[in-house]
Amino acid sequence: MECQLKNISVYYEVHGEGYPLISLHGFSPDHRSMSGCLEPIFEHRSRWQRIYPDLPGMGKTPGKKWITNSDQMLDIVLEFIDQVIPGQRFVLAGDSYGCYLARGIIYRRPAVVDGLLLICPLIIPEHVKRSVPLHVTLVEDPALLSSLEPGEREEFESFAVVQSESIWERTRDEVIAGVSIADEDFLSKLQAHGYPLPFDVDAASAPFEKPTLILVGRQDASVGYRDAWEIFENYPRGTFVVLDRAGHNLQIEQETLFNTLVNEWLDRIEENLV
Repeated sequence: MECQLKNISVYYEVHGEGYPLISLHGFSPDHRSMSGCLEPIFEHRSRWQRIYPDLPGMGKTPGKKWITNSDQMLDIVLEFIDQVIPGQRFVLAGDSYGCYLARGIIYRRPAVVDGLLLICPLIIPEHVKRSVPLHVTLVEDPALLSSLEPGEREEFESFAVVQSESIWERTRDEVIAGVSIADEDFLSKLQAHGYPLPFDVDAASAPFEKPTLILVGRQDASVGYRDAWEIFENYPRGTFVVLDRAGHNLQIEQETLFNTLVNEWLDRIEENLV
C-alpha cells in the first residue's frame, strides 16, 4: 500500500484488524525484517492491526534528496502515523535504528503510546562511541557455508553468531533481501551527515510508564548490549533481557525465546486495553 504524505509516498503493509502496532525496521533492511519475526506471533493472537512501513531509502519507499537527517526521518514517521491511524493510540516496535526513531516518537508524543518493544536498540548513533563486543561465531555450519555463493557466505559469516540453514534462510529473506534493494547512496549520505537526532531521545521529561520490552544480544557486535542498560531506568514497566547465542539478528537466532518474551509483553499490554 502507498501512503501519500506532503512530500513523499511511503510504502507500507497492514495485517489484521484491531489495536494498532507500528513497527519500524532498522537501517538498510525493509519492513520484512519486522513482519518476518512478528507475524508468526500474531497467528495465534487477535485484536491487533500490524502496520509495517518502509522507511525512506529502504524497501519501496524512495530516498528523497531533501531528506538529509534523522530528524526529517522522524517527522516522516510521525506524519505517516497521523495519516494512517489519525487520532488513535498505538503500540510501537522497533529494531536497531527503528528503536532510535521509536524513542524519538515517545519523546515527542509519550501520551499516545501504550507499549514499546526494542529489539537490538541503537542507543548511540556514533559507532566509535558504542560499547560493543568483537564479532564471534558460536555455532559453525561448514556444510551450509560451502553451499552458499561466495558473496552470500562472506556476508553471512560477517555477522551470524549461529550458523544453520534455517537461520540463513530467514536472514536471506527477512534482512538481506531488504538490504539488497536499499538506496545505498542516500543512506550513506544520511549516516555521514545527519544520523544523530538533534535532541537526546533518552532525556524525556518523565519516565515512559507503559509495558516495555528491551531485547539485546550478548554477542551483538553492531550496537552491543551494555549501552542499552543505561536507558533502562526510563522504563518503570520495562523488562530487560540479554540473550546469549544472539547477535544483531537475535529475533532469528533465538526465535523461541523471542516469541515467548514478545507474547508476554503483549499480554501485559492487553491487560490495560479496553
